[in-house]
Amino acid sequence: MDVLTSFFLGHPLWMWLGFMGLVMALLALDLGVLHRGSREIGVRESLALSAFYIVLGLGFGGFVWWQLGTQASVEYITGFVVEKSLAMDNIFVIAMIFGFFAIPRRYQHRVLFWGILGVIVLRAIMIGFGAALVAQYEWVLYLFAAFLIVTGLKMLWWGDQETDLAQNPLLRLIKRRFRVTRRLHGERFFVRRRSGNGRSILFLTPLFLALVFIEIADVIFAVDSVPAIFAITTDPYIVYTSNIFAILGLRALYFALAAVLHRFAYLKQALAVLLVFIGSKVFVADLFGWAKFPAEWSLAVTFAILGAGIGWSLWKTRDEGHAGEGQKALSH
Repeated sequence: MDVLTSFFLGHPLWMWLGFMGLVMALLALDLGVLHRGSREIGVRESLALSAFYIVLGLGFGGFVWWQLGTQASVEYITGFVVEKSLAMDNIFVIAMIFGFFAIPRRYQHRVLFWGILGVIVLRAIMIGFGAALVAQYEWVLYLFAAFLIVTGLKMLWWGDQETDLAQNPLLRLIKRRFRVTRRLHGERFFVRRRSGNGRSILFLTPLFLALVFIEIADVIFAVDSVPAIFAITTDPYIVYTSNIFAILGLRALYFALAAVLHRFAYLKQALAVLLVFIGSKVFVADLFGWAKFPAEWSLAVTFAILGAGIGWSLWKTRDEGHAGEGQKALSH
């Protein structure tokens, strides 16, 4: 019992173990019960699962409030909302990767599931490293903040560069160093084939390549999202739990939104403004002599920026939505 009440990274060990146990239970339920076989996940199911993960993530904020107080719970919810919003940008890239490797919808869940497991480990390493840096050198927060401002301005004025995966150096290296099948082999990441002399040779499948590139994409996005959450709070427990709860629902959110991503045409600009705000509030707090930018203000501004971006996107693309509905009606 003394072990469970001992502190790890500023909080009792039982809080960390309880959270990880909940995450493992959710993943086991997802793969072992809800999605045991390879099948296409419909929009209705995706919306239901996405709503479940959002409610669960926000509900965890109640647990944070119970254990750590109001300030911590507001910081957690702000971090959760920011990370969930930044994950939306990740969805655009995931859709591009699946399209390039021609991965059918019925196999996409498997790739995303194992991708999430990798994300849980990678984010733990990056957040642990970031927490150690901030604890040792507090000025690192200003570097994070400046990086967020520069990244946001770059996204706002220059936008994202188009990516051609066919010319990606890593993809070329993998194809040179490993044997890769030209077609999918069901939901398998690897297959073995017999050579002319009867020797068994291991081949990678396009499904595995999609998984590799999704993991790489998350590392790239973590470069933005991890500094963003540290600019909101430096508490490792809030940083990690808000990150993981936001990512857990990414699979469901992807299947729900993949077909209507074009309706969020101006979301990237909203995310750019959000990154600039999160970075600048670190300097604003110092300017006014505050210990920290008020968490309630941060949450309110975050909602306002995202709400404006989503609302403007839906308004500007309303004709495309009506056209899609008309085509669907004609197809029926």
